[in-house]
Amino acid sequence: MRKGWEIKKLGDVCDTGAGGTPLKSHKDYYENGDIPWLLSGEVSQGEIYNSRNYITKKGLKNSSAKLFPINTVLVAMYGATAGQVGILKFEACTNQAVCGILPNEKFIPKYIYYCFLSKKKELIAQAVGGAQPNISQIKIKNTKLPVISISEQQEIVSILDEAFESIERAKSNAEQNLKNAKELFDSYLLNIFENKGENWQEKRLGEICILTRGHNPPKSKFISEPKEGYVRFYQIRDGWADDYAVYVPDTTQLHKVNPSDILMVAYRHIGKVFRGVSGAFNVALCKISNKNDKILNNDYLFYLIPTDIVKGELMKRSERSLIPSMSIEHLKEIIIPLPPILEQERIVNKLNNLITETKKLESIYQQKLNDLEELKKSILQKAFNGELKTSKISA
Repeated sequence: MRKGWEIKKLGDVCDTGAGGTPLKSHKDYYENGDIPWLLSGEVSQGEIYNSRNYITKKGLKNSSAKLFPINTVLVAMYGATAGQVGILKFEACTNQAVCGILPNEKFIPKYIYYCFLSKKKELIAQAVGGAQPNISQIKIKNTKLPVISISEQQEIVSILDEAFESIERAKSNAEQNLKNAKELFDSYLLNIFENKGENWQEKRLGEICILTRGHNPPKSKFISEPKEGYVRFYQIRDGWADDYAVYVPDTTQLHKVNPSDILMVAYRHIGKVFRGVSGAFNVALCKISNKNDKILNNDYLFYLIPTDIVKGELMKRSERSLIPSMSIEHLKEIIIPLPPILEQERIVNKLNNLITETKKLESIYQQKLNDLEELKKSILQKAFNGELKTSKISA
């Protein structure tokens, strides 16, 4: 800490307050409201200029909500957004999940804002509630910060503004490069099927593959000890786990999948695919088995299914209510482009190589983004330890 800096609790130098929620049962507290009412999820905008929700004057009067002035620093206290910080740039109320640090003549609002950005990890570490952390207003008031002159605050804010602007530019570039890397593969894949050769055929998927939907055994049959794997659709939807997580003692009456088969999600997240597993599978999944590997390359089909040619057509044909789903009959009728087997193998080799290169690029750009986030944390820590000596910080 820089010599001469005085450290005090926030509650000793600033007034704070929390918001409130008018009773939802009173429609007149909300309908045609013109008073902005922020939720905790809206706090992380940095400088906050708008609100998605409004309450009426009657709702404000008959609840613990209060109108915070411009330049109030807001800190989210509950749930997934706990620790997020923003600066209010218009008069607004908040719900009870937000703490407002009221402006005064001793502090520049953005100095308080940056200070609490630097304290986010510390505050969350003090939170209670496990999966839904809860930062109390008392903990915010007990947070310590350097009480320094306005000129020193201005210097810190100026340095941080410049550094963060530079970091955000670098992040934007890295995010665009990451997006480009991911789109490179999709673009090449689309180009292949838009420029079909003269010797390509078209076949219905039902002509060249055996298609099978899974079954759901009674819940009473599930056990914790493994007998044989039973695959559920959300495991494919969310990414794979080595442990299938659920087992049934007897799967002899259920359809089975082999490692060479393709499993496709047929419900909600239609078209997501996986393979390399064995065992039974549930009704939200469809097994696609190649009838003849001299006509159809399994890898070629695996790459083809998530494209608009298969997935896109399924989404159009899916039985849409609130949640997309598809039937075997839908899938059987999908027409796919079928080049000669040697051409399929050439395409697969090209796609395999492209995936390898794409993953390398994604890894590079993701690491760049991680490094930039760490740089932000480092600069904030140095700022409030009095260690920033220059206004030129490179990202």
